[in-house]
Amino acid sequence: MKISRMSAAELRRLVSTPLSAVALLALLCVPILYGGFYLWANQDPYDRLGEIPAVVVVNDDGAEIEGTQRNLGDEIAQELLNSKTFAWSEAGQKKAETGLVDGRYEFAIVIPKDFSASIASLTGADPRQGLIELRTNDANNYLASTIGSQAVQRVQTVIARKVVDAAAGAVLDGLAEIRAKLVEASAGAAQISDGLATAGTGVGELRTGAQELADGTVRLRDGAQTLSSGSQQVAGGVREIDRIADEAGAIAAAATADLPRLQSDIAQVLTDAGLSQPQIDQVLASLAPVGDRIRAVDARLQNAVGQIDRLNAGAAEVASGAGELSSGLDSASTGAQQLVGGVDRLGSGIGELATGAGELTTGLEDGVGEVPDSTLETRRAQSAMLADPVRVETSALAQAQDYGAGLAPFFAALAAWIGIYALFLIVKPVSRRALTAMDAPVRVTIAGWLTPALLGAVQMLGLFAVLAVALGFRFANPVAVLGLLVFASACYTWIILALNVWLGAVGQFLGLVLMVLQLVTAGGTFPWQTLPAPLAALHEVLPMGFVVDALRQVMYGGDLSRVWTDMGVVLAWAMVAAIATAAGVSRMTRFLTLRDLQPSILQ
Repeated sequence: MKISRMSAAELRRLVSTPLSAVALLALLCVPILYGGFYLWANQDPYDRLGEIPAVVVVNDDGAEIEGTQRNLGDEIAQELLNSKTFAWSEAGQKKAETGLVDGRYEFAIVIPKDFSASIASLTGADPRQGLIELRTNDANNYLASTIGSQAVQRVQTVIARKVVDAAAGAVLDGLAEIRAKLVEASAGAAQISDGLATAGTGVGELRTGAQELADGTVRLRDGAQTLSSGSQQVAGGVREIDRIADEAGAIAAAATADLPRLQSDIAQVLTDAGLSQPQIDQVLASLAPVGDRIRAVDARLQNAVGQIDRLNAGAAEVASGAGELSSGLDSASTGAQQLVGGVDRLGSGIGELATGAGELTTGLEDGVGEVPDSTLETRRAQSAMLADPVRVETSALAQAQDYGAGLAPFFAALAAWIGIYALFLIVKPVSRRALTAMDAPVRVTIAGWLTPALLGAVQMLGLFAVLAVALGFRFANPVAVLGLLVFASACYTWIILALNVWLGAVGQFLGLVLMVLQLVTAGGTFPWQTLPAPLAALHEVLPMGFVVDALRQVMYGGDLSRVWTDMGVVLAWAMVAAIATAAGVSRMTRFLTLRDLQPSILQ
């Protein structure tokens, strides 16, 4: 019997009655329904996040930020309400808590009373983080809580952008003010440098004058010393004259004082000599001019003595003053020399100051050059860039159309297995009649594989139509996608056929177990590297993961060279299963087992 006739006979059996035909049709639709409905339900959930109910609670009291009274809580709430990222609403604390419990809201964001004040503390002495509370209820939906966490991260980003924008604007404005002050300081330093240069010239002239002063004071000191010596000598001579004058004055005064007594003595002598009174008076009259001259001389001499006394006192004062002048000029000469030294030090200091002022001027000019000269508009643009410095531009080597298209390779590969597995619920693995009528295990094996493989191809054609037409997925290589689906279904057929030939109903159950193992190890949702080590090891062996990888390459326009490697692994599984099936069929043609004599109730 030919392979085609055996396959046709099995197909006729499957549609021999209306109920059988309906059952076959239903099983043919299993992968279409499984893959189609699941991918339809998850085609683009991110585009419908706006339907998820969420609530924001604002308890913020506001605060003064950068000189302006603001309520960041209200600002954030308004941005959330306008964003349409979720079905946002604003409510009070109690209503939000009740809504989380009864499921009206999937999550709530609570902004506390001191939120704005905490943000405003950034510029204070005690900065502290602002707090935003995310409240969830996993009894409603765990993934909704995860999405809520992402929403809070977005709020954090918005707040960080606001804070950094304000802080950066203040810093940039401060830098602009600093630059203006540096320009003023640079101009002032230049003026100081010029003034010090002029002062240096003046110090040179001052030094010349100081030196001349020192030289003059030296000459004056020497003259004063000579004057002091001479005045001392004069004072000594005057003192001697004063002494002699005093003695002469004393003698003259004594002589004047003795004149009456002399007149009396002379009169007595003349009387004793026997002269008459007239004679005596005549003699005394003749002596009177002498007395007058003595008195005149005494008066002049006493006047001269007085003048000599005053001269003596003046000479003494002159001598004393000359001594003091000499001492003072000596101190002045020393001071003038110190002044010359001080002027020299002043000149040196002014030179150092001039050098420092020049360096200061250069440094300030360099500093001005380092601080950018920006306009208000430029600073605003810079602060906005600092608040949001990175723009992400995605460039994908291969890109899925949407979330559903991203899951399509996995669910298509899984649907192919489910479809073949379901077909073997009504398809006989091998024809008992053919086994007993002919000794051709290879042809019986191929015929047993051909019928479910053809039906699997029909399933994959229907699944491809649903993906490409009903769901509108765009494939980079649509023909290759269909070919891979049919190829995978055919290879799965060999594996499940081998299990059924060798183990019967137990093999059918193991097919289910193998499907579950591949469902968790194929890496269809999360990357397979996140799997526990034993399951990750199975990913490297089981065929479905390779089918998923190959479908991704042809669906999204990836590396087609990987497809051949993936198909080689799956084909190796199919070849091993085909050989095992042929061996099982060959055994069945020679031996009867207990399972053949007492079939399972599932067969």
